[in-house]
Parts: sequence; C-alpha cells; structure tokens
Amino acid sequence: MTARPISETVASLMPRARAELAELVAFQSVADPAVFPKSECEAAANWVADSLRAEGFTDVALLDTPDGTQSVYGFLPGPAGAPTVLLYAHYDVQPPLDESAWLSPPFELTERDGRWYGRGAADCKGGFIMHLLALRALKANGGVPVSVKVIAEGSEEQGTGGLERYAEAHPELLVADTIVIGDAGNFRAGLPTVTATLRGMTMLRVKLDTLEGNLHSGQFGGAAPDALAALIQLLASLRDENGTTTVDGLTGGADWDGLQYPEAEFRQDAKVLDGVELIGTGTVADRIWARPAVTVIGIDCPPCVGATPSVQASARAQISLRVPPGHDAAEATKLLTAHLETHTPWGARVAVEQVGQGQPFQADTSSPAYTAMAEAMRDAYPGQEMQSSGMGGSIPLCNTLASLYPEAEILLIGLSEPEAQIHAVNESVSPEELERMSVAEALFLRNYAESKKA
Repeated sequence: MTARPISETVASLMPRARAELAELVAFQSVADPAVFPKSECEAAANWVADSLRAEGFTDVALLDTPDGTQSVYGFLPGPAGAPTVLLYAHYDVQPPLDESAWLSPPFELTERDGRWYGRGAADCKGGFIMHLLALRALKANGGVPVSVKVIAEGSEEQGTGGLERYAEAHPELLVADTIVIGDAGNFRAGLPTVTATLRGMTMLRVKLDTLEGNLHSGQFGGAAPDALAALIQLLASLRDENGTTTVDGLTGGADWDGLQYPEAEFRQDAKVLDGVELIGTGTVADRIWARPAVTVIGIDCPPCVGATPSVQASARAQISLRVPPGHDAAEATKLLTAHLETHTPWGARVAVEQVGQGQPFQADTSSPAYTAMAEAMRDAYPGQEMQSSGMGGSIPLCNTLASLYPEAEILLIGLSEPEAQIHAVNESVSPEELERMSVAEALFLRNYAESKKA
C-alpha cells in the first residue's frame, strides 16, 4: 500500500487542522487554578469531547479524575474482529512563563517563518489534532480498519497522577492491543523517530525557616541565619563542580546505547551561549536519556525590584529530579528528600513536600507494532528509516498502562522535535511534521490491522 492516497488526503485537511489547532491553543488550559481559572481546562475538555463526537465516536465522556481535573474518553468501533488501538494525547499545557518574551501571544496560534507558534501547539494539543487527521484520512480512504479508543489527559504537565489513578480504578476502560502515545517527537525535524525510553520524575518543594521574621541586615546580618543563603547552599549540594547531579545514594553512571546526540547539535538546539560549557560527563545522550538530572525550577524569595536590606526568615524552592529507566521514582523521591534534610545547613528548620511523581519507561522495540510503524514512517518520510531515541521528559501514564495491560504494545511518537521548544517561550509546531506524522499514524493503523489478519 503506497502512501499517496493517504498523503494527499492529509494535505487537503491541513487548513482545517490549522483552524482547529488555533481554537484549541486559545484555551489557557494550564491545570493549576493558581495560574489560570479551572474553567479554561473545562472548556478545552469540552472542545475535545465535541471533536470526538463529530467524528462518530461513541461513549464520549468527561472523566473526573482524582486530582480534580478531567480527561476525555471516546470509542470508535471498527470492523468485527479488528484489533483495538488506544490513541493518547493531553490538552493541558505548561504555563506560558514570561509572556513578554513571546514574539506573539502564547494562546494565539501565529504563523511565522513556516511554523505555527502557540503554547501547546506541539505539546500536546498538536498531538490530538494529529490523531484526528490520521482518522479522517482513513475514513476518506476506505474507513478506519481498527477499533479506536482516544484518551486526552487534563493534567499531564502537572504530574499529579489523576488519569493514572482513574485508570487503575477502571482498568477495563483503556484496554487495547496497542497504545500510541502522541506526546513524544522526532529526534530532528524530517527524521522519523519512535521514543524507546522515558525518564521518570519526582518533584518536591523544600522550605527553610530560620527566624520568626525578617531582620535588618545591618543590625543583625553576619550572625542571624539567613534562610535564603541556607537554601542556596542546600541547592548547591545537588550538583558537583561539573554540574553532575549528586543526590546521596542515587547512582547515575548509565550509558546510552543507541542513537547519539552530537554535542554541536545539542548546543544549537538548546541555544547554549558561546563560551558556556555543558554540564555533566559522558555523551550528551548519556546525560539526557540515561542518567538522573536535578533542576531547580522555582525559588520563592524577594525580587530585586523593591528588595529591602533584610536577612530573610524563610525561603522555598521547587526541585525536579528526572529519573532514568532502571531507577524507581518512589525510591528516588525518598533519596532526594533525605538528601535535602541531611544537607540543610545551620540547623535550619526544613520541610519537604512532594508535588508530583512518575515512573520511567522502556518500550519493547522488537514488537510487531514497531515493525508496522517502521513501514509507515518509511512511506511517510521517503528515503528515511525510522530511528529509536530516548526522551528526557516524563509521561507518567506510560508505566501505568504497561502495568495494567502487559500484553499491549506501546509506541511513542509525536511532534516535539528540537525546534518546537516545548515548555519554553515561543513554542511552535512544524506544519510539515504535523502533516507527515499524521500520514505515518494513518498508515500505521492500516499496516497494524493487516498484520493482525495474517
């Protein structure tokens, strides 16, 4: 089966896809009511549900998950005896960060230099549109040859585990022969890639208290214990002089055996300033796919504007620890908590709060579904062979699904190639990648159905 009929159909659907992605991006669906109203996520969930109903999905439901958010479920029955494929995406997004640094409004899809900019355009509202495009192309070319379940999560970016807990309580809901997670991406634009491993994560908040209240730094500074200085010293203990993560008891010497990431390309993708060194040791692939990495993602302390000459009584930080395959995220949480408590200086009072957690994941790339995907990507990207890479980010649901459905094959694909700059300002998606990955997914569903008949 050649790619031409499917590819032509997907190409004809791209204007509609752009309009729909613009509608979906417009929702400020950050799953944190402290950032945007909960109604924004609810509106996005309803938009997703309406889209599924319009495509003929039955049993469409808004699932109230234990973390207070909603995931959207739908079922599209296929031919009798056909396998079932679960398609995953998430409609919640990261906060826009510094909106003044965006070259266009973060929640307004904007075309610039051949890319579509907007928060969630690639991660992962674009992934949901990719699923719709693939299904529409199949419907226009003989029909969808498999039964399809779609689940669109509402709190993936927060790591609060709502959908994982819901799936564990309702294991019959998401059962499938194969699961396609549309929240990864190609190693580079134009290079078709499946993601073989994911690092897990744990996220903690640590708060230090040293005084009953702030003090005048001239009168008391030099003897009064400064909570902010204590926090800085504590955070510094999480890395050595090379920048390698150093959490007591957490080993980190694994090597990546697979597709490598040349340092020059990484520096360009990460936009590292000239003269600034990369941190850690080993290959880039070792560091970002196979080893733990700690990041301080936020600090509560006085801003420079309006700061007073005071010794700080309290300070707080939020810490993310990425956990590679071969490690247990719950154990990593215990080790990081113990490290923070042990290394807090000057007897400061320390309180550690867990915010989120997700286990690492490793796929079976020898499965029949991967063979079907390799054939599909070869057709969607003429002249290119499918590659397997790691991904430093986390998708906590993957291990839950692998545990619930051990016979299911799990594939990770998506739109988040390096230029997409997911989680950063000026996130974007390449419409060419959206088009080609939609073709690949449609062809995969067709190939997979045929393989099950053999």
